[in-house]
Amino acid sequence: MSQNNQAIQDKKTDKELYDYQQGAISKIFEKFDTAPDDYHLLYQLPTGGGKTVIFSEMVRQYLKNHNKKVLVMTHRIELCNQTSQMLTSFGVTNKIVSSKANLDDQAEYSCFVAMVETLNNRLNDNMLDISDVGLVIIDEAHYNSFTKLFKFFEKSFILGVTATPLSSNKELPMKDNYNELIAGETIENLIENEFLARAETFAYDMSLTSLEIGSNGDYTVKSSEDLYTSPAMLQKTIDAFKKHSLGKKTLIFNNGINTSISVYYAFRQAGLPIMHLDNTATKKQRRQILDWFSETPNAILTSVSILTTGFDEPTIDTIILNRATKSLTLYYQMVGRGSRILNNKSKFTIIDLGNNLYRFGPWGADLDWQLIFKSPNWYADRIQSDEAIEANFKHELADDIKDEFSKSEDTYFDIRQCYKDAVDAGESSKVVLERSIEHHAKICIENSEDVYDALALAKLLKDDINQRIEIYAKCISKSTGNFLKWLKDDYQKKLNSYLRTNFDAKFEEIHGYPPED
Repeated sequence: MSQNNQAIQDKKTDKELYDYQQGAISKIFEKFDTAPDDYHLLYQLPTGGGKTVIFSEMVRQYLKNHNKKVLVMTHRIELCNQTSQMLTSFGVTNKIVSSKANLDDQAEYSCFVAMVETLNNRLNDNMLDISDVGLVIIDEAHYNSFTKLFKFFEKSFILGVTATPLSSNKELPMKDNYNELIAGETIENLIENEFLARAETFAYDMSLTSLEIGSNGDYTVKSSEDLYTSPAMLQKTIDAFKKHSLGKKTLIFNNGINTSISVYYAFRQAGLPIMHLDNTATKKQRRQILDWFSETPNAILTSVSILTTGFDEPTIDTIILNRATKSLTLYYQMVGRGSRILNNKSKFTIIDLGNNLYRFGPWGADLDWQLIFKSPNWYADRIQSDEAIEANFKHELADDIKDEFSKSEDTYFDIRQCYKDAVDAGESSKVVLERSIEHHAKICIENSEDVYDALALAKLLKDDINQRIEIYAKCISKSTGNFLKWLKDDYQKKLNSYLRTNFDAKFEEIHGYPPED
């Protein structure tokens, strides 16, 4: 036994493990003891459940009981350093295999921590002796960059750990690389037992049909930036923040650097304390920004996806999803950044500006990870399309405009249902717009003293008219830009004309007396 192994055996770890963590270790070692040497096991545990703690204790116990070495793989340098520190705190002396590391002393170590690309280069150059590695642990195992290294470890037990056992590439399902999945505690159990904070989600109905899907299966940065950098969208983000989280520490996720920079300037102009961080920042800049974020109680940090893994800041109160994603993994990683508990924090806020809640369900919903692992395509094919999601939206008037129509019982008009009824009755689709105009006219008249009031109110309905026209155009499958513009202009003219012609008669019908002269 090497001196390092002896030192580990003598040192009792000062880390207290929770029952569910001890239970996970027992289950994994039971597999380890009964499965073949080259078995590939996947272990799932939600973000914040302590995956690194679990596998650090596993490494400690493994080295104590086996005369073989351990290799831990990560995909990011921050994770590499954090993992190394956690292993050290468990009494496991380890060596980081970085691009600059001198490996002359590798024989003195029984545990290595490596980044996937660096390790690949070192192994291809025969710089690292892995002949006696018995256990390989892969952190964030859903990334596919690891699979190219499996060929080097055909005689090792491989343990992949992840919060979401769903491959980042549909063509490379995880079941092809792992024999079995062990699912850990559910998010709900971790919340119930006060290991994670509970989420309160405010989801906004977003029209995302302008977004395009890229070759990776997710929304393209270009189409996302076109939508999310528009003045209306930036204002919506600020308004949502002010309504739900003003003065609270907030992390904003965007799809694209330009979006994040636009958010930064918009928030700054609104007098809000904000910083922007992306992967072009130097180590020093990154450190300064993250220190500021940590130390400032009402700090807002806008970023692209670089803070989805390996970033822990338990003081975060709000996560703003200022983007849409088709990736369940990314959704869970982003939200997970807010789920850490603190003495005075048992809940956190999610502001969803990308229909992600409608696409995947609430964070922490009861997902069948075994089914997702075994049949990832079955799961992916059941995620609702944007069209299906948006078909369920009930477009209400904005709050400030609704106040102007307070005397009306129902300001909502269901274009889809009206169209369906018209088709069923064999009527022309034009009657849908006629009935919609009558409804808009009615709510204008209900809240007016004279025709001039009604015409002023009709002007406030521009957004609602646009929404109705867009839904109507989808119903009749015509949506060219020119056609939509013509329909919207024509609708407004017809509404004004209807009000001028019918105001007196409709007013008396509604109120039971004629308008005053």
